[in-house]
Amino acid sequence: MSKEKILIIEDEAPIREILEMVLRTNGFSNIKTASDGETGLSLAFSYKPDAILLDLMLPNIDGLGVCRKIRENPQTNGIPIIMLTAKSGESDIVLGLELGADDYITKPFSNNVLIARLRTQLRKKSEPEKPSDTISYKNLSIDRSKHSAVLDGKPVELTYTEFAILALLAKNAGRVFSRDALISGVRGEEYAVTDRAIDVQIVNLRRKLGSFGANIETVRGIGYKMKEA
Repeated sequence: MSKEKILIIEDEAPIREILEMVLRTNGFSNIKTASDGETGLSLAFSYKPDAILLDLMLPNIDGLGVCRKIRENPQTNGIPIIMLTAKSGESDIVLGLELGADDYITKPFSNNVLIARLRTQLRKKSEPEKPSDTISYKNLSIDRSKHSAVLDGKPVELTYTEFAILALLAKNAGRVFSRDALISGVRGEEYAVTDRAIDVQIVNLRRKLGSFGANIETVRGIGYKMKEA
């Protein structure tokens, strides 16, 4: 049985019960649940789970508010958060990712996908940090201190922005970034650039990376992510 602590914050009792059943069936026994945002926040701070499954539509404090407060607290800001959302809530997904959620799953969800996404986030949390200046992803090596990217042993010539986007995506493989989040991560929140400019940078990156560029995936209606290694 897995020792990881999982917190489910979901106001609909049938879905909450299904989530708990799926987790227990897959070896997760240390589970706590909350039916509203206020209780969920209290549990996040006291229980300090290893991961949180967070519904966006919650009473008292909605899921976005819960996510924001968890990320603002130094004791909880490293806990992986997987949002649960309706397929029509693209704007909420974008905002949730920008507030620091690590992943999202749309309802109705696949049990296998849920467990796979959860285990991915738990694995990332437990992995030791790599040196901050170097990033390794598959057959790509990035050295931020030297501003160099080497693919299959050959250097890849990239602009400043292309390099910064590639480094951000590679370091956070599997995490979805909205276009605004990419802008903030690359240049800072005050950098004035359009969504279209980010799309152009991604097109150029894929072209320069050749077949390897297929690892940069478009998440329709949201933004981009690097495939999980």
